[in-house]
Amino acid sequence: MTCTRRRKPNTGGDFPAIAVPSMKGHGYLDYTIESHPSKALERMDEFRRHDQLCDLILHVTYKDQREEFRVHKLVLASCSSYFKAMFTGDFKECHASEVTIRDVAPCVMQRLIEFAYTARVTVGEKCVLHVLLAATRYQMEDVAKACCDFLAKNLEPANVIGIANFAEQIGCKELHQRGREYINTHFSKVTKEEEFFNLSHCQLLDLISQDSLKVLCESEVYKACIEWVRWDPEGRAQYFHALLNAVQIYALPPRFLQAQLQECPILSKANSCRDYLSRIFQEMALHKPLPPPRLRGNKLIYLAGGYLQQSLSSMEACDPRMGQWTRLASMDAPRSGLGACVLFGLFFVVGGRNNSQQEHTDSASLACYNPMTNQWTQRASLNVPRNRVGVGVIDGGIYAVGGSHGSVHHRSVEKYDPETNQWTFVAPMSVGRIGAGVAVCNGLLYAVGGFDGESRWDSVERYHPDTNTWQPVASMGSIRSGAGGFNQEGFLSSVECYSPESDEWTQLADMPRRRSGMGVAVTMEPCPGNLDEWEGQEEEEEGGGDG
Repeated sequence: MTCTRRRKPNTGGDFPAIAVPSMKGHGYLDYTIESHPSKALERMDEFRRHDQLCDLILHVTYKDQREEFRVHKLVLASCSSYFKAMFTGDFKECHASEVTIRDVAPCVMQRLIEFAYTARVTVGEKCVLHVLLAATRYQMEDVAKACCDFLAKNLEPANVIGIANFAEQIGCKELHQRGREYINTHFSKVTKEEEFFNLSHCQLLDLISQDSLKVLCESEVYKACIEWVRWDPEGRAQYFHALLNAVQIYALPPRFLQAQLQECPILSKANSCRDYLSRIFQEMALHKPLPPPRLRGNKLIYLAGGYLQQSLSSMEACDPRMGQWTRLASMDAPRSGLGACVLFGLFFVVGGRNNSQQEHTDSASLACYNPMTNQWTQRASLNVPRNRVGVGVIDGGIYAVGGSHGSVHHRSVEKYDPETNQWTFVAPMSVGRIGAGVAVCNGLLYAVGGFDGESRWDSVERYHPDTNTWQPVASMGSIRSGAGGFNQEGFLSSVECYSPESDEWTQLADMPRRRSGMGVAVTMEPCPGNLDEWEGQEEEEEGGGDG
């Protein structure tokens, strides 16, 4: 009970005089009995159960089922827009004492009626879809929301497609959206369930066309399409080409494509699909410029390790759309000077150094972070420790380029095969390079600048995986180590851009601050030669300009 002292209200007239003691100056009290609505509903429900003051008989029929419910129009109209319109509009039911409701089971209607009188509804897996359909039809929004909440909390790979489709059909937008988000997040599990194989080709096309689909590798999408076709090869093979157009083919490793062309039974019977994939594979094999594939799922920037007075083990991710950083699981050991890359949707960190008060140890470790589970696992170690190592990915393999171990500055390069979990040496570079900029462009690996312990380089060389050879290309205009930010005179603010087509370096606008410990990136867009504004600030680097 709540009460408030207030001035005399405007009552529209004076109360009759009654002889009472004087109470001048005491004002008025407003009382709100918070239990009154529930007590009123309880009393109305009691009237219903005893057939008192009821002004309507609902005849509910469904197939061979038939049942009568004696109710009050006012109560039904108060919680259902459907019944409000029926009993207050220009319909014959407005003044009728009996109304027939068809195509809803009496046990379902009973739950809706009981909710109207008690504000409670109980649903379970056997009845929830029936109650939701009826609540939607009779516009009982609170019941519909309760059903949607129950379904959303019980989504799983085996039922989510059916629930999402049902929600879309009856207009439950929020439940449909939550179902789609679940499918996108758990795509690899959903595609193993029977509901997935019962999708029409249009539904499957819509599903795999979503940029929000969260997969570790595009090969998961390709394999799902293959399995869907194999469920009914004769009836579905005709749709395979359309499905391939929705798959991000250019995001598939060339080795994976080659294996499909050689082994996939669906491709052996679909000549147009085989020709389509063969053409893309040839473009990759010839190292032609390829259109960048659309990225699926969340586009995040990962930051692992680093140096602040000592090496760090922390891991964070930034969502550029939200402008937010999120703390993730830390690495097993602190590391700075490490290399990093993404392969098959997994984040790998290579080599580095644990530089702390207790130890100064160069690392040969390879650690793998799974963004789906937020967990790290250890993979096979490098053949030699590599601090300030450069890393690149070509055709499903990780390349560790240069780096140092103590006073040794490596010319050597190693390749990691995730299928065998092994590192093997490939052809070495012409010179030792630590703090070099390393990037992959058109299937070739570039090593830019760096430091060999005595000299800093303006030279650039690129690796051809097909021939296992390094080839010199045009040198930069400036000597650069520390991944492009340091020469013999100090830190640099200048920026250069290399064109593989013309084998030329072009000077771009300077950064506003000098930097070391930078990186090299690849873009398929024209170089922004008129760029005249940069953001950020210089940080103190561990190990000086060659880090």
